[in-house]
Amino acid sequence: MYYGDKLKELREESNLLQSDIAAVINIQGKVYSLYETEYTIIPSKHLITLANFFNVSIDYIFKFTKVRQYPHLNQDLDIKTVGQRLKEFRKENKLTQVKLASMLNTTQSVIADYERGRYLIATPFLYTICKKYHISADYLLGRTNGPKYLKEN
Repeated sequence: MYYGDKLKELREESNLLQSDIAAVINIQGKVYSLYETEYTIIPSKHLITLANFFNVSIDYIFKFTKVRQYPHLNQDLDIKTVGQRLKEFRKENKLTQVKLASMLNTTQSVIADYERGRYLIATPFLYTICKKYHISADYLLGRTNGPKYLKEN
């Protein structure tokens, strides 16, 4: 997904060790090192915490934009907003839950659970949707109201 080197860059800019960042998200340093090397996928909730900690957008971490931060970033996560925005995105793009699930190699019930706000969208699904449709991860996660769509890099 190509976020590991950006996390490493942000950490090094702040003169922090992996163990320091691991403490921020309350995990072991060994686990965080797996996130930076992308041997393990970072959960969305940790990604949001780190974006807030470094004061950057998730789009910046994903390398969708060179803009480090959007004005008026909301640091509070509202899982219901995430679900509503995912549903709105899906309908705007004329995708059924089944079609979106197929694209993400998951089940319709997983998509339905995301849209109902039962679970936070998984990082690989968030990344795939945003990359393919050029939609802002920060917008989908309710961290910003704009930009909604990003220009292709």
